[in-house]
Amino acid sequence: MPYTPIIGALGYILSPDGKQVLMVHRTRDDDYHNGKYNGLGGKMEPGEDILHCLKREIHEEAGIECGDIEMRGTVNWTSFGPNGEDWLGFIFVVKTFTGTPQDHSPEGPLEWVNITEMSKLPMWEGDRHFLPLVFDGDPRPFHGYMPYEGNSPKSWSYTRV
Repeated sequence: MPYTPIIGALGYILSPDGKQVLMVHRTRDDDYHNGKYNGLGGKMEPGEDILHCLKREIHEEAGIECGDIEMRGTVNWTSFGPNGEDWLGFIFVVKTFTGTPQDHSPEGPLEWVNITEMSKLPMWEGDRHFLPLVFDGDPRPFHGYMPYEGNSPKSWSYTRV
């Protein structure tokens, strides 16, 4: 069977002082991610590249324009999602932005969270594996593989180059 993942962008927007990150608390009852915190982003659409996807999604969800962006890595999530879809995610840090973030997105409220407190939030178990790599300051991007079974990762591996 050919590998045909959903391609998506996931962005972590830093506060001007670099100590907080803007997160969405997914609260819609019909949302597979209901109850969890996540960065902002979504699926890439035909006719756009991954950077335009990220910028579009962040504008749609937070009402801001991205400035300086750094790609931190990629994650290949297999059998993830309500129907066991495969996802290939591009993970970014948005270091600067213009505008004032909205208080609410279509997925739920937006909240500034201290980076040091992120691990205390309800989130996908797998996010706890790659989030330290997003914020560790190592300039090399990471490239990870995380197969899921049900709602939990079966394993996690990554390389850096």
